[in-house]
Amino acid sequence: MRALALVFLSSCGLVSAAEPPAVTVTNIRRVFHNGEHNAFTDLVRFKGQLYLTFRSCPDGHMVNPTASVIIMRSADDGATWEQVHRFSVKERDTRDPHFLVFKDRLFVYTGTWWSGTTTLPREEYDMNKHLGFAVFSDDGTKWSEPAMLEGTFGLYIWRAAAFGGKAFLCGRRKPGYEIGPRGEGGKIQSLMLESDDGLIWKKRAYFNETNGDETAFLFEKDGSVLAIGRNGSGKEAFLIRSKPPYTDWKRQQFDRAIGGPLVAKWGDHILVGGRHTTKEKGAKTSLCWLVGDQLHEFAELPSGGDNSYPGFVELSPTKGLVSWYSSHEKDDTGKTITAIYMADLTY
Repeated sequence: MRALALVFLSSCGLVSAAEPPAVTVTNIRRVFHNGEHNAFTDLVRFKGQLYLTFRSCPDGHMVNPTASVIIMRSADDGATWEQVHRFSVKERDTRDPHFLVFKDRLFVYTGTWWSGTTTLPREEYDMNKHLGFAVFSDDGTKWSEPAMLEGTFGLYIWRAAAFGGKAFLCGRRKPGYEIGPRGEGGKIQSLMLESDDGLIWKKRAYFNETNGDETAFLFEKDGSVLAIGRNGSGKEAFLIRSKPPYTDWKRQQFDRAIGGPLVAKWGDHILVGGRHTTKEKGAKTSLCWLVGDQLHEFAELPSGGDNSYPGFVELSPTKGLVSWYSSHEKDDTGKTITAIYMADLTY
């Protein structure tokens, strides 16, 4: 794929000392396509090398037991990649993989839907059968078998973070594990889960009693947590804050919905990414600076249709690498493909 170079300014206009910096987006490229549906990316640095993970499934986006998680590695800051591991869980759809470096070990977490032996019809989706799994490695080469995460049955797990010798996960569930339809939407609760070893989990706090969904945590040096939460009702996303011991949470809404949210520290700034949908352009993968409680969009990445779920890794205080998936391209036969993309970011 031909490399592209794009320059974006913050949505406030020309940059001044009081505004976030302009970002140059270069070397936009497709890094993986195998003819399957490839989606839900994450990036991390571990022991001097970069790692990329995503879900790949020959039967598409929905819940299928044929889904697997691919893990790739780069020794040259993302210029080239090699596959180092691929795993699946019997009769479960492995999706939304996310990294965590915790106690000198690299974890990959996946929330799994129970599917049985074939594609699961939407009317049979049951959040109460969710179960988290992980694989882990001490060197990035040899990987464990998928390990069931104790304390996650009935919870759909998402992004992980670590602080103060503890690991934290977002988990969402039905109130009281009530029996009924699929359960996504305004009634869903979001929890902060806590672990000492990355494998056994317990509830630390509720942070969304309603409208819970995918949430990304960012911890500050004093233990304060800033979170970006997708709205389970499909409305504007949440900016969520708390301080230790995480008993009180403040929640306010942005001016947009965010699908597959990412939050990361980049230099002295905070980056937020995810899917932004408008009537004019449809669904696009968007990157923003978070300034105070406001989002300043600085890039709309080449994307369309089924897309977003970005990953980010800082290469330096002014350089970064972003990954995402999208279905905006077609193969030589004219068939839509869903592939993994990357771009270099500089400011």
